[in-house]
Order: sequence, then C-alpha cells, then structure tokens
Amino acid sequence: QLQASGGGLVQTGGSLRLSCVSSKRTFSNNAVGWFRQAPGKDREFVASISWRGDGTIYADSVKGRFIISRDNGKNTVYLQMNSLKFDDTAIYYCAAGRSSYAGRASGAYNYWGQGTLVTVSS
Repeated sequence: QLQASGGGLVQTGGSLRLSCVSSKRTFSNNAVGWFRQAPGKDREFVASISWRGDGTIYADSVKGRFIISRDNGKNTVYLQMNSLKFDDTAIYYCAAGRSSYAGRASGAYNYWGQGTLVTVSS
C-alpha cells in the first residue's frame, strides 16, 4: 500500500531524496512517518509530518540534516537527506499514521511500506 523508493549508494556527505507513494485513501487525513532499521539494530523513528504539513518531528540524530515534506496532490511524502553519515546506513520505511498527527512511536502507524535501502560509504 505504500511504496518507498530513492535509496541507493552514496558517499559520506552526499544527499539522497526518498519518496513514499500511496493511495489517496491511505494518506488522506493521516500523518506519515519515516523509520529506519540498520543491520543488527532495532527499527528507529526518523521523521514524521502531519496531514497538512504544519507539524514535523525529527529524531535528534537527523535534525538539521533531513527534511520531510509532502505533496498531497501527488499522494507522496519525501525525505530529503543531506550530509549523510555512515551511521545513516539502513533500510528506510515509510508508514501512514492512524490520525492527522503522529509522533515517534511505531504504534501510531498502521500501514507500512516495503522499505528502500540506503548505504552510505565512508
């Protein structure tokens, strides 16, 4: 129901933009979040954006480097990732929230995409 794309291999300091596309029904009136899971680690929250885009939350580890945005006309949410670090290497997942605002907890999201792999080389 959610399709994440845009991952790839990038050098430290580089940039990537991830996209998450879904149906209007899935995104409508719902917040969307990005999570990531690195090898051998638990899934962690990265960023979220409210339905109208008036509220964003970022993990401390990405604040100032990543920007989440959305285009509701295209049913798409973006994650612009700048100044990438080796520790940003992970599979990135997008998820649709249960309401128009959603926070850091994975339980606040009920639809998940399949993930896209981001590899940052040092």
